[in-house]
Amino acid sequence: MNPFKTLLLLSSLLLGLTIPSCIVVQSNKTQTIQQGSHKLMSPTLGGKLFTSAWMQRSAEYKALCQQAYNIATERLLAATSNPRNKGKRWAIVTDIDETIVDNSANSVHQALKGEDYSQSSWDHWCDLGEAKALSGAVAFFRLADSLGVSIYYISNRDEVNKPGTKRNLIALGFPQVDEEHFMFRDASRQSDKTKRRNEVLRTHEILMLLGDNLGDFDHFFDVRDEAKRDEGVKLFAEEFGRRFIILPNPNYGTWEPAMNGGYPSLNDKDQKLRTILRSHK
Repeated sequence: MNPFKTLLLLSSLLLGLTIPSCIVVQSNKTQTIQQGSHKLMSPTLGGKLFTSAWMQRSAEYKALCQQAYNIATERLLAATSNPRNKGKRWAIVTDIDETIVDNSANSVHQALKGEDYSQSSWDHWCDLGEAKALSGAVAFFRLADSLGVSIYYISNRDEVNKPGTKRNLIALGFPQVDEEHFMFRDASRQSDKTKRRNEVLRTHEILMLLGDNLGDFDHFFDVRDEAKRDEGVKLFAEEFGRRFIILPNPNYGTWEPAMNGGYPSLNDKDQKLRTILRSHK
């Protein structure tokens, strides 16, 4: 069965349809997902299918990404239009996942297996190097490179993911894809990017930061507290569209553990989701 037809079939279950006892999905190899004849598909996994479909198929998603990069281009051209006096060089700091490339194919792969995120699946996906560039991303970074701006890829991918990531970004046409400009998560596996951003600040002035997760901009947002994160949006309101350029990502992010109080099992996630949405007014 075509994966996209399967995606639509499984997604339709969220509308209240029942599913057969066995659905066969064809990907790299045939996989069988067993389900009870009257059991609805997990709304958590179904949600991943819907959000991935939107990212892969909607013109609106492409337009939002292009809009973000149009704004970033205006900021870049304005900042570099006048010769700089003596001082630090300009730099742009960018995240990778769902900021310059789309990894929704991996989310679909996991959902169709009836599974959530896993490190092994993610590592394999990174090794494949098949992520696609977001609309406007390659053109923007190539322009920045042509204007002499340093580009630092600060990502929470692990060191082991570097070879596949480099192949992927080079194939897509991104510039400055080298060891000097790659700042991945080290062996401590700390997601906080503050230390890495500060390393860039030692030698450069950061013109702008791009990301899909608010923690890509400031450590203030690296909390599992929805009210605190909302407070941060107000606190940094003037930075969005200026120094902070945010890309849309409905698939995952710190908002999930903030909403769920961590990373519970799929069943617990489902129950929390039902409770949250029913109580929301």
